[in-house]
Amino acid sequence: MHIYDSVQKTKRKFEPLVEGKATLYVCGPTVYDDAHLGHAKSALVFDLLSRVLRANGYEVTYARNITDIDDKIIKKAIEQKKDIKTITDFYTEAFHKEMQAIGVKRPDIEPKATESLDAMYALIAKLIESGHAYQTSDGDVYFDTKSDSEYLTLSHRVQDEDERQERVESSKEKKNPADFALWKSVKDDSVTFDSPFGKGRPGWHLECSAMIEKHLAYKDKPYAIDIHGGGADLLFPHHENEAAQTRCATKHELANYWMHNGFVNINGEKMSKSLGNSFFLKDALREYDGEVLRFYLLSSHYRSNFNFNTEDLEASKKRLDKLYRLKKRLLGLPGNEEKTAFGEKLLEALSDDLNISSALALIDAMIAEANETLDTPGKHKALKKETMANLGFIEKVLGFGVKNPYEYFQFGVDDATKAKLSELIEARNEAKKAKDFERSDALREEILSYGVGLMDTPQGTFWEKV
Repeated sequence: MHIYDSVQKTKRKFEPLVEGKATLYVCGPTVYDDAHLGHAKSALVFDLLSRVLRANGYEVTYARNITDIDDKIIKKAIEQKKDIKTITDFYTEAFHKEMQAIGVKRPDIEPKATESLDAMYALIAKLIESGHAYQTSDGDVYFDTKSDSEYLTLSHRVQDEDERQERVESSKEKKNPADFALWKSVKDDSVTFDSPFGKGRPGWHLECSAMIEKHLAYKDKPYAIDIHGGGADLLFPHHENEAAQTRCATKHELANYWMHNGFVNINGEKMSKSLGNSFFLKDALREYDGEVLRFYLLSSHYRSNFNFNTEDLEASKKRLDKLYRLKKRLLGLPGNEEKTAFGEKLLEALSDDLNISSALALIDAMIAEANETLDTPGKHKALKKETMANLGFIEKVLGFGVKNPYEYFQFGVDDATKAKLSELIEARNEAKKAKDFERSDALREEILSYGVGLMDTPQGTFWEKV
C-alpha cells in the first residue's frame, strides 16, 4: 500500500510502526453547528482509508476527536441561553446521525476535549519543565516556538514576524509573535476549568496532541502514530503546532505519515460561511440519498479540491444507479466473500493512495460486462456467484450498494406515502391469496397511481419510484 505524504510531498510505501497494525488519528468536528460538506468530505476520505487498510489485513485503531471546548461553542450557548453541554450534545448527536447517513463508520476511539483535560495538563507541565513553554504574569501558557529547531518543518512555511495564530487577543508578554497558547487564563464568569496553571481554557492545538498521547501513542517508537489526517487547511498552523508540542514534550515525532484532503468548493467558489455558501450536509440529505452523496463526494481523488454542483451530482447518481440495477437483477442470491480477480484489482487501485478514479472505472467495467453476459441465454450460475462476491467487496471497502436495491430507488417518497403503499401491497397480497383477482388488479392500479413501479419477485413484492 502506498500513501502520499503531505510533508515529504511524495508517495510512500506504507510501513507501519508495528507489523500488521495501523494507528490513525483524524481531527474531528468542533460541535457548535451542523456538519457541512467539508466535514463530510474529510470524514468520508478517512473512513475509506480505514476500510482499505483493513481490507489489506491491517488491525486498525482509528481515533477521531470531538472538540467540545471552544469560544464558538461558548458564544452559541450565550446566544441561545443554554448550557455548553446541551449545545455540544445536540450537535454531536446530529454529526453522528449525518455521518451514519453517508455510511461513515464510527471511529474505534472518539475522545472529547472535556474528557481529556488531565492529559492536556500533563502535556503542558512537561513542556514548561523542559523549557519549551512559559507562563505569563496573567496566567497564560505559551509554547516557545524558538525553542524548537524543527518548527515549521512540517508545513515548510516561512513565518511572517507579525503573523498571529490566536483566535483571541494575544498577550503582550509573548516572547515571539509565532508563539501559540497552550492555556488561556480567563478572569470573567464564562466557562473555565481549574488547572495547575489557574482557571482558563486549553489552547486550540493542545487537545489533539494530548489525546494521541493518551489513547494511541507508541511510547517506544520514533513516531507516536502511523498516520495523522485532516483537511488541507489544518496543515498550518494546527498540525504544525501539534507536531511541535508532541516532539518537544515526548521526544518522539507525532506521525510517520501525514494525509490531507482537499477543499470543497460550491459551484466553483471556496466554501466559506462568510460567503454564505457553507452547504450543510443536512440540507443535501433532504434532497439526495446519503449513499448518493457518499458516492459523489468520493468520486474525485481525496487530495484534489472538490467542486460541488448539482449537475455533477446528478451524473454521479446515474453511475451509482447502474450498480443498484445490477444488484436488483441478482436479488435473492446468497452473498459470499470469495476472492475474485476483480476484487484484487479493486484493492490494488485503492491501495495506490486511494486511487478512486481507477477503482470506479473497474466497477463500471465489471457492471457492463456482467449485464452483457446476463442478457444472453443461460443461467450463468458462475458469473452470478462471482458478481455477488464483487458487489459484496465493493460494499465492504467502498460502502456502495449497501441497501436493498428497491429501497434505494424509493428515495424521495415521503414516509406517509411509504406507509400507505405498504398497506396497499399487504391488502393486494391478501386478495391474491383469496384468489380475488378483481380486487387484486384494482389495488395494483391504485398502487401504480402513486407514480411507482411494482415488482412481484420470489422474495416478495417490491416497489420503486418511477
